[in-house]
Amino acid sequence: MARIVMKFGGTSVADIGRIENAANRVKREVEAGNEVAVIVSAMAGVTNQLVGYVEETSKLYDAREYDAIVASGEQVTAGLMAIRLQSMGVDARSWLGWQIPVKTNEMHGKARIEDIDTAEIVRRFENKEVAVVAGFQGVSPRGRIATLGRGGSDTSAVALAAALNADRCDIYTDVDGVYTTDPRIVPKARKIDRISHEEMLEMASLGAKVLQTRCVEIAMNHGVRLQVLSSFEDKPGTLVVDEEEIVEQQVVSGIAYSRDEAKITLVKVADIPGVAANIFGPLSEASINVDMIVQSVAADGARTDMTFTVARSDLDRAVELLSANHPGIGYESLLSDGDIVKISVIGVGMRSHAGVAQTMFRTLAEKGINIQVISTSEIKISTLVGEEYAELAIRALHTAYGLDAA
Repeated sequence: MARIVMKFGGTSVADIGRIENAANRVKREVEAGNEVAVIVSAMAGVTNQLVGYVEETSKLYDAREYDAIVASGEQVTAGLMAIRLQSMGVDARSWLGWQIPVKTNEMHGKARIEDIDTAEIVRRFENKEVAVVAGFQGVSPRGRIATLGRGGSDTSAVALAAALNADRCDIYTDVDGVYTTDPRIVPKARKIDRISHEEMLEMASLGAKVLQTRCVEIAMNHGVRLQVLSSFEDKPGTLVVDEEEIVEQQVVSGIAYSRDEAKITLVKVADIPGVAANIFGPLSEASINVDMIVQSVAADGARTDMTFTVARSDLDRAVELLSANHPGIGYESLLSDGDIVKISVIGVGMRSHAGVAQTMFRTLAEKGINIQVISTSEIKISTLVGEEYAELAIRALHTAYGLDAA
Protein backbone atom coordinates (compact mmCIF):
# COMPACT_ATOMS: atom_id res chain seq x y z
CA MET A 1 0.00 0.00 0.00
CA ALA A 2 1.24 3.47 -0.88
CA ARG A 3 0.12 6.97 0.05
CA ILE A 4 -0.33 9.04 -3.10
CA VAL A 5 -1.33 12.63 -3.85
CA MET A 6 -2.88 13.02 -7.31
CA LYS A 7 -3.18 16.50 -8.81
CA PHE A 8 -5.39 17.28 -11.83
CA GLY A 9 -4.92 20.58 -13.65
CA GLY A 10 -7.55 22.71 -15.35
CA THR A 11 -7.44 20.92 -18.71
CA SER A 12 -7.74 17.57 -16.91
CA VAL A 13 -11.02 18.63 -15.26
CA ALA A 14 -12.26 20.98 -18.00
CA ASP A 15 -15.72 19.42 -18.19
CA ILE A 16 -17.80 16.62 -16.65
CA GLY A 17 -16.41 14.04 -19.07
CA ARG A 18 -12.83 14.87 -18.10
CA ILE A 19 -13.72 14.88 -14.41
CA GLU A 20 -15.09 11.36 -14.94
CA ASN A 21 -11.84 10.36 -16.67
CA ALA A 22 -9.81 11.72 -13.75
CA ALA A 23 -12.09 9.96 -11.27
CA ASN A 24 -11.44 6.66 -13.04
CA ARG A 25 -7.71 7.15 -12.45
CA VAL A 26 -8.35 7.85 -8.77
CA LYS A 27 -10.54 4.76 -8.47
CA ARG A 28 -7.80 2.64 -10.00
CA GLU A 29 -5.35 3.73 -7.29
CA VAL A 30 -7.93 3.11 -4.56
CA GLU A 31 -8.63 -0.39 -5.89
CA ALA A 32 -4.89 -1.06 -5.79
CA GLY A 33 -5.11 -0.52 -2.03
CA ASN A 34 -3.50 2.93 -1.92
CA GLU A 35 -4.38 5.85 0.32
CA VAL A 36 -5.26 8.74 -1.99
CA ALA A 37 -5.61 12.49 -1.66
CA VAL A 38 -6.65 14.43 -4.77
CA ILE A 39 -5.85 18.08 -5.50
CA VAL A 40 -7.94 19.76 -8.21
CA SER A 41 -7.63 23.01 -10.11
CA ALA A 42 -10.54 25.06 -11.37
CA MET A 43 -12.03 23.90 -14.67
CA ALA A 44 -10.09 25.32 -17.64
CA GLY A 45 -10.85 29.01 -18.20
CA VAL A 46 -12.84 29.49 -14.98
CA THR A 47 -10.15 31.32 -13.01
CA ASN A 48 -9.57 33.75 -15.89
CA GLN A 49 -13.32 34.39 -16.01
CA LEU A 50 -13.46 35.05 -12.27
CA VAL A 51 -10.46 37.40 -12.42
CA GLY A 52 -12.21 39.21 -15.28
CA TYR A 53 -15.32 39.70 -13.14
CA VAL A 54 -13.21 41.22 -10.36
CA GLU A 55 -11.38 43.62 -12.67
CA GLU A 56 -14.61 44.62 -14.39
CA THR A 57 -16.17 45.40 -11.02
CA SER A 58 -13.27 47.51 -9.75
CA LYS A 59 -9.70 48.21 -10.81
CA LEU A 60 -8.76 48.99 -7.20
CA TYR A 61 -10.11 45.86 -5.56
CA ASP A 62 -9.59 44.46 -2.06
CA ALA A 63 -7.15 41.52 -2.36
CA ARG A 64 -9.03 39.62 0.34
CA GLU A 65 -12.26 39.74 -1.65
CA TYR A 66 -10.33 38.88 -4.84
CA ASP A 67 -9.18 35.68 -3.10
CA ALA A 68 -12.70 34.84 -1.93
CA ILE A 69 -13.91 35.07 -5.53
CA VAL A 70 -11.14 33.35 -7.49
CA ALA A 71 -10.87 30.47 -4.98
CA SER A 72 -14.44 29.45 -5.79
CA GLY A 73 -13.41 27.76 -9.05
CA GLU A 74 -11.53 25.01 -7.21
CA GLN A 75 -14.43 24.63 -4.76
CA VAL A 76 -16.75 23.68 -7.61
CA THR A 77 -14.31 21.18 -9.09
CA ALA A 78 -13.62 19.54 -5.72
CA GLY A 79 -17.33 19.03 -5.09
CA LEU A 80 -17.94 17.63 -8.57
CA MET A 81 -14.99 15.24 -8.27
CA ALA A 82 -16.20 13.99 -4.89
CA ILE A 83 -19.72 13.44 -6.24
CA ARG A 84 -18.37 11.57 -9.25
CA LEU A 85 -16.22 9.31 -7.09
CA GLN A 86 -19.18 8.59 -4.80
CA SER A 87 -21.30 7.62 -7.80
CA MET A 88 -18.55 5.13 -8.78
CA GLY A 89 -18.62 3.49 -5.36
CA VAL A 90 -15.56 5.28 -3.98
CA ASP A 91 -15.95 6.87 -0.54
CA ALA A 92 -14.86 10.48 -1.02
CA ARG A 93 -15.25 13.89 0.60
CA SER A 94 -14.30 17.35 -0.68
CA TRP A 95 -12.23 19.76 1.41
CA LEU A 96 -11.53 23.47 1.03
CA GLY A 97 -8.26 25.04 2.10
CA TRP A 98 -9.65 26.49 5.32
CA GLN A 99 -11.26 23.21 6.34
CA ILE A 100 -8.05 21.16 6.47
CA PRO A 101 -6.58 23.77 7.28
CA VAL A 102 -3.81 24.85 4.90
CA LYS A 103 -2.26 27.71 6.89
CA THR A 104 -0.68 30.56 4.89
CA ASN A 105 0.79 33.97 5.51
CA GLU A 106 -1.12 37.23 4.92
CA MET A 107 0.04 37.82 1.32
CA HIS A 108 -3.36 37.62 -0.39
CA GLY A 109 -3.13 36.71 -4.05
CA LYS A 110 0.34 35.20 -3.69
CA ALA A 111 0.29 33.59 -0.25
CA ARG A 112 2.89 31.09 0.89
CA ILE A 113 2.02 27.92 2.78
CA GLU A 114 3.34 27.83 6.34
CA ASP A 115 1.75 24.63 7.68
CA ILE A 116 -0.81 21.95 6.79
CA ASP A 117 -2.73 20.07 9.47
CA THR A 118 -3.28 16.62 7.99
CA ALA A 119 -4.66 14.90 11.10
CA GLU A 120 -8.25 14.66 9.86
CA ILE A 121 -7.26 13.49 6.38
CA VAL A 122 -5.05 10.77 7.85
CA ARG A 123 -7.93 9.69 10.10
CA ARG A 124 -10.20 9.45 7.04
CA PHE A 125 -7.53 7.40 5.24
CA GLU A 126 -7.96 4.76 7.93
CA ASN A 127 -11.61 4.46 6.82
CA LYS A 128 -10.56 4.19 3.12
CA GLU A 129 -11.90 7.64 2.29
CA VAL A 130 -10.44 9.73 -0.54
CA ALA A 131 -9.80 13.38 0.30
CA VAL A 132 -10.56 15.70 -2.63
CA VAL A 133 -8.88 18.99 -1.82
CA ALA A 134 -9.40 22.33 -3.58
CA GLY A 135 -5.98 23.48 -4.75
CA PHE A 136 -4.60 27.01 -4.96
CA GLN A 137 -5.93 28.10 -1.58
CA GLY A 138 -5.45 28.17 2.17
CA VAL A 139 -6.43 30.27 5.17
CA SER A 140 -4.61 33.37 6.41
CA PRO A 141 -3.78 34.02 10.09
CA ARG A 142 -6.92 36.18 10.27
CA GLY A 143 -9.15 33.39 9.03
CA ARG A 144 -9.61 34.68 5.48
CA ILE A 145 -9.30 32.60 2.31
CA ALA A 146 -5.86 33.20 0.77
CA THR A 147 -4.80 32.09 -2.70
CA LEU A 148 -1.29 30.99 -3.69
CA GLY A 149 -0.91 32.75 -7.04
CA ARG A 150 -1.46 31.43 -10.55
CA GLY A 151 -0.44 27.80 -10.89
CA GLY A 152 -0.77 27.41 -7.13
CA SER A 153 -2.53 24.04 -7.33
CA ASP A 154 0.83 22.39 -8.13
CA THR A 155 2.18 24.00 -4.97
CA SER A 156 -0.84 22.78 -2.99
CA ALA A 157 -0.28 19.23 -4.21
CA VAL A 158 3.42 19.01 -3.39
CA ALA A 159 3.00 20.73 -0.03
CA LEU A 160 0.23 18.29 0.90
CA ALA A 161 2.37 15.36 -0.25
CA ALA A 162 5.20 16.60 1.98
CA ALA A 163 2.85 17.07 4.96
CA LEU A 164 1.38 13.58 4.48
CA ASN A 165 4.80 11.96 3.95
CA ALA A 166 3.34 10.62 0.71
CA ASP A 167 5.24 8.07 -1.33
CA ARG A 168 4.64 10.05 -4.50
CA CYS A 169 2.89 13.10 -5.92
CA ASP A 170 1.42 12.55 -9.39
CA ILE A 171 0.84 15.70 -11.45
CA TYR A 172 -1.69 14.97 -14.24
CA THR A 173 -1.66 17.46 -17.09
CA ASP A 174 -2.11 17.77 -20.85
CA VAL A 175 1.44 16.60 -21.63
CA ASP A 176 2.87 13.13 -21.00
CA GLY A 177 6.06 14.15 -19.25
CA VAL A 178 9.07 16.44 -19.26
CA TYR A 179 10.91 16.69 -22.59
CA THR A 180 14.51 17.57 -23.41
CA THR A 181 13.13 20.77 -24.94
CA ASP A 182 9.91 22.09 -26.43
CA PRO A 183 8.72 19.46 -28.98
CA ARG A 184 6.94 22.19 -30.93
CA ILE A 185 10.34 23.64 -31.79
CA VAL A 186 12.37 20.41 -31.92
CA PRO A 187 10.30 17.47 -33.21
CA LYS A 188 13.13 15.12 -32.16
CA ALA A 189 12.87 16.14 -28.50
CA ARG A 190 12.78 13.11 -26.18
CA LYS A 191 10.71 12.50 -23.09
CA ILE A 192 12.93 12.23 -20.02
CA ASP A 193 12.31 9.13 -17.89
CA ARG A 194 13.93 10.55 -14.74
CA ILE A 195 15.21 14.00 -13.89
CA SER A 196 16.64 15.37 -10.66
CA HIS A 197 14.82 17.96 -8.57
CA GLU A 198 17.69 20.38 -9.14
CA GLU A 199 17.56 20.04 -12.92
CA MET A 200 13.77 20.36 -12.94
CA LEU A 201 13.99 23.47 -10.78
CA GLU A 202 16.38 25.06 -13.26
CA MET A 203 14.19 24.07 -16.22
CA ALA A 204 11.04 25.45 -14.53
CA SER A 205 12.71 28.73 -13.58
CA LEU A 206 14.26 29.12 -17.04
CA GLY A 207 11.08 28.80 -19.06
CA ALA A 208 9.85 25.18 -19.08
CA LYS A 209 6.10 25.32 -18.35
CA VAL A 210 5.41 21.75 -17.19
CA LEU A 211 5.82 22.42 -13.44
CA GLN A 212 5.74 25.58 -11.34
CA THR A 213 9.03 26.65 -9.76
CA ARG A 214 7.57 26.85 -6.25
CA CYS A 215 6.25 23.30 -6.33
CA VAL A 216 9.64 21.93 -7.45
CA GLU A 217 11.35 23.88 -4.65
CA ILE A 218 9.07 22.29 -2.07
CA ALA A 219 9.59 18.83 -3.58
CA MET A 220 13.38 19.26 -3.48
CA ASN A 221 13.42 20.62 0.08
CA HIS A 222 11.21 17.82 1.41
CA GLY A 223 12.35 14.95 -0.80
CA VAL A 224 8.95 14.49 -2.47
CA ARG A 225 9.01 12.20 -5.51
CA LEU A 226 7.06 13.84 -8.34
CA GLN A 227 5.64 12.18 -11.42
CA VAL A 228 4.38 14.15 -14.44
CA LEU A 229 1.72 12.20 -16.34
CA SER A 230 -0.83 12.70 -19.10
CA SER A 231 -4.47 12.76 -18.07
CA PHE A 232 -5.44 11.46 -21.50
CA GLU A 233 -2.97 8.65 -22.26
CA ASP A 234 -2.00 5.59 -20.26
CA LYS A 235 1.76 5.70 -20.63
CA PRO A 236 4.74 6.26 -18.32
CA GLY A 237 5.54 9.86 -17.50
CA THR A 238 8.61 11.57 -16.04
CA LEU A 239 9.80 10.99 -12.48
CA VAL A 240 11.35 13.96 -10.67
CA VAL A 241 13.52 12.51 -7.90
CA ASP A 242 16.59 13.08 -5.78
CA GLU A 243 19.82 12.96 -7.76
CA GLU A 244 20.87 9.76 -5.95
CA GLU A 245 18.00 7.86 -7.57
CA ILE A 246 19.37 8.44 -11.08
CA VAL A 247 21.93 5.78 -11.90
CA GLU A 248 23.60 7.38 -14.91
CA GLN A 249 23.48 11.12 -15.37
CA GLN A 250 23.41 12.77 -18.78
CA VAL A 251 25.93 15.59 -19.13
CA VAL A 252 23.10 17.77 -20.47
CA SER A 253 19.50 16.85 -19.67
CA GLY A 254 17.63 19.58 -21.49
CA ILE A 255 17.47 22.92 -23.25
CA ALA A 256 15.14 25.56 -21.79
CA TYR A 257 14.25 28.95 -23.18
CA SER A 258 12.38 32.06 -22.11
CA ARG A 259 10.96 34.75 -24.36
CA ASP A 260 9.95 36.87 -21.36
CA GLU A 261 13.30 38.67 -21.27
CA ALA A 262 14.47 42.23 -21.88
CA LYS A 263 17.98 43.66 -21.69
CA ILE A 264 19.05 47.00 -20.24
CA THR A 265 22.55 48.49 -20.54
CA LEU A 266 23.71 51.51 -18.57
CA VAL A 267 26.70 52.92 -20.46
CA LYS A 268 29.69 54.44 -18.65
CA VAL A 269 28.62 54.23 -15.04
CA ALA A 270 31.19 55.38 -12.47
CA ASP A 271 33.05 52.32 -11.09
CA ILE A 272 32.79 53.30 -7.42
CA PRO A 273 31.21 51.68 -4.32
CA GLY A 274 27.46 52.18 -4.02
CA VAL A 275 26.62 52.54 -7.70
CA ALA A 276 25.19 49.00 -7.98
CA ALA A 277 23.00 49.70 -4.95
CA ASN A 278 21.76 52.91 -6.60
CA ILE A 279 20.83 50.92 -9.72
CA PHE A 280 19.28 47.80 -8.27
CA GLY A 281 17.84 49.17 -5.02
CA PRO A 282 15.00 51.16 -6.67
CA LEU A 283 14.25 48.24 -9.02
CA SER A 284 13.90 45.90 -6.05
CA GLU A 285 11.66 48.35 -4.20
CA ALA A 286 9.43 48.44 -7.30
CA SER A 287 9.27 44.61 -7.28
CA ILE A 288 11.18 44.41 -10.58
CA ASN A 289 13.22 41.23 -10.56
CA VAL A 290 16.70 41.41 -12.09
CA ASP A 291 18.15 38.22 -13.56
CA MET A 292 21.42 38.13 -15.52
CA ILE A 293 23.99 40.83 -14.65
CA VAL A 294 27.22 41.53 -16.55
CA GLN A 295 29.69 44.32 -15.79
CA SER A 296 32.35 45.46 -18.27
CA VAL A 297 35.00 47.72 -16.74
CA ALA A 298 36.86 50.14 -19.03
CA ALA A 299 40.65 49.95 -19.37
CA ASP A 300 41.15 53.01 -17.17
CA GLY A 301 39.08 51.39 -14.40
CA ALA A 302 37.04 54.57 -13.90
CA ARG A 303 33.93 53.65 -15.86
CA THR A 304 31.89 50.49 -16.40
CA ASP A 305 29.01 49.34 -18.58
CA MET A 306 26.32 47.54 -16.57
CA THR A 307 24.08 45.11 -18.49
CA PHE A 308 21.23 43.18 -16.88
CA THR A 309 17.91 41.58 -17.74
CA VAL A 310 14.38 42.04 -16.42
CA ALA A 311 11.06 40.50 -17.38
CA ARG A 312 9.87 41.89 -20.71
CA SER A 313 6.64 43.03 -19.05
CA ASP A 314 8.72 45.14 -16.61
CA LEU A 315 10.94 46.80 -19.25
CA ASP A 316 9.03 50.08 -19.59
CA ARG A 317 8.71 50.50 -15.82
CA ALA A 318 12.39 49.71 -15.31
CA VAL A 319 13.51 52.22 -17.96
CA GLU A 320 11.25 54.89 -16.48
CA LEU A 321 12.59 54.25 -12.97
CA LEU A 322 16.23 54.27 -14.06
CA SER A 323 15.66 57.49 -16.02
CA ALA A 324 14.15 59.11 -12.97
CA ASN A 325 17.19 58.05 -10.91
CA HIS A 326 19.71 59.19 -13.53
CA PRO A 327 21.27 61.90 -11.30
CA GLY A 328 22.01 59.41 -8.52
CA ILE A 329 23.41 56.76 -10.86
CA GLY A 330 25.29 58.98 -13.27
CA TYR A 331 25.32 56.89 -16.43
CA GLU A 332 26.11 58.38 -19.83
CA SER A 333 23.27 56.65 -21.73
CA LEU A 334 20.65 53.92 -21.33
CA LEU A 335 20.06 51.24 -23.96
CA SER A 336 17.17 48.76 -23.88
CA ASP A 337 16.23 45.75 -26.01
CA GLY A 338 13.08 43.65 -25.73
CA ASP A 339 13.79 41.47 -28.77
CA ILE A 340 15.92 38.83 -27.05
CA VAL A 341 15.54 35.25 -25.82
CA LYS A 342 17.36 33.48 -23.00
CA ILE A 343 18.48 29.96 -23.90
CA SER A 344 19.82 27.66 -21.18
CA VAL A 345 21.63 24.33 -21.25
CA ILE A 346 20.93 22.32 -18.08
CA GLY A 347 22.42 19.16 -16.58
CA VAL A 348 23.86 17.96 -13.28
CA GLY A 349 26.46 16.08 -15.33
CA MET A 350 28.16 19.43 -15.97
CA ARG A 351 29.71 19.19 -12.52
CA SER A 352 32.00 16.40 -13.64
CA HIS A 353 32.42 17.08 -17.37
CA ALA A 354 34.51 19.75 -19.04
CA GLY A 355 33.79 21.32 -22.41
CA VAL A 356 30.05 21.91 -22.05
CA ALA A 357 30.39 25.68 -22.45
CA GLN A 358 32.78 25.30 -25.38
CA THR A 359 30.24 23.09 -27.19
CA MET A 360 27.58 25.76 -26.71
CA PHE A 361 29.74 28.64 -27.91
CA ARG A 362 31.10 26.70 -30.90
CA THR A 363 27.64 25.54 -31.98
CA LEU A 364 26.16 29.04 -31.87
CA ALA A 365 29.17 30.48 -33.68
CA GLU A 366 28.85 27.91 -36.47
CA LYS A 367 25.25 29.06 -36.98
CA GLY A 368 26.28 32.72 -37.04
CA ILE A 369 24.44 33.49 -33.80
CA ASN A 370 25.92 36.25 -31.64
CA ILE A 371 25.92 35.75 -27.87
CA GLN A 372 24.95 38.97 -26.08
CA VAL A 373 25.21 37.93 -22.41
CA ILE A 374 26.40 34.78 -20.63
CA SER A 375 25.70 33.56 -17.09
CA THR A 376 26.50 30.24 -15.46
CA SER A 377 25.80 28.15 -12.39
CA GLU A 378 27.02 24.73 -11.35
CA ILE A 379 24.49 22.93 -13.55
CA LYS A 380 23.46 25.46 -16.20
CA ILE A 381 24.76 27.88 -18.80
CA SER A 382 22.46 30.65 -20.02
CA THR A 383 22.95 32.95 -22.98
CA LEU A 384 21.00 35.82 -24.48
CA VAL A 385 20.54 35.81 -28.26
CA GLY A 386 18.44 37.83 -30.66
CA GLU A 387 14.84 36.68 -30.77
CA GLU A 388 15.04 35.93 -34.50
CA TYR A 389 17.69 33.24 -33.79
CA ALA A 390 15.87 31.48 -30.94
CA GLU A 391 14.52 28.41 -32.74
CA LEU A 392 17.68 27.90 -34.78
CA ALA A 393 19.77 28.05 -31.60
CA ILE A 394 17.56 25.63 -29.69
CA ARG A 395 17.56 23.06 -32.51
CA ALA A 396 21.32 23.34 -33.03
CA LEU A 397 22.13 22.95 -29.34
CA HIS A 398 19.72 20.04 -28.95
CA THR A 399 21.58 18.18 -31.69
CA ALA A 400 25.05 19.22 -30.48
CA TYR A 401 24.49 17.73 -27.03
CA GLY A 402 23.16 14.44 -28.43
CA LEU A 403 19.59 14.94 -27.20
CA ASP A 404 17.79 14.20 -30.49
CA ALA A 405 15.59 11.08 -30.47
CA ALA A 406 16.86 8.32 -32.75
